[in-house]
Amino acid sequence: MNVVCILGSPRINGNSTLLANRFCEKAREKGASVRTFALNKLTYRGCQACMACKKKLERCVLDDDLKPALEAIRDADVLVMASPVYFGEVSSQTKAFIDRTFSYLKADYITNPKPSRLAPGKQLVFILAQGQPDEKLFADVFPRYDMFFQWYGFKPGIPIRACGVNSPGSVERRADILALVDQTADRITMGSGLEN
Repeated sequence: MNVVCILGSPRINGNSTLLANRFCEKAREKGASVRTFALNKLTYRGCQACMACKKKLERCVLDDDLKPALEAIRDADVLVMASPVYFGEVSSQTKAFIDRTFSYLKADYITNPKPSRLAPGKQLVFILAQGQPDEKLFADVFPRYDMFFQWYGFKPGIPIRACGVNSPGSVERRADILALVDQTADRITMGSGLEN
């Protein structure tokens, strides 16, 4: 099993990063191959709306540090995307990455019943950490992006939300969230989690 992990936090030890790293370590223990990309360490631009990926290429035309991450996802079975929630949204690093995934859509994606260039059946695990303890707030972040990844042919995503984690590392004191991460990694690496 190939796992690609996208870390969207600017903090090396941010809560979303800690959870993603824990998930990946559990997956490695079960024999998965894991490749991790820390977006804040990369130099890349957001989508340029040039439409080159629809007119002359089947990939994003930008040749920057995000290119290997976008390519790795093509061969992945599981995508782990982790981000803090800032101002009710994913981090700017994560949003720029998501915008670049537009290149996964075929030129005729609007009318094509199979609009994605990716092989179907990949699994998304979306880890979100927010300081706000009210779980009702910002609950719209996951379904909004999960919809787009299902458009790419991913199975319905699995959310892992850590609410009320206000300081770096505070998620490590949340036994409920850590257990959820472990259970999700176990389910996916054993195959049963691929049918959400």
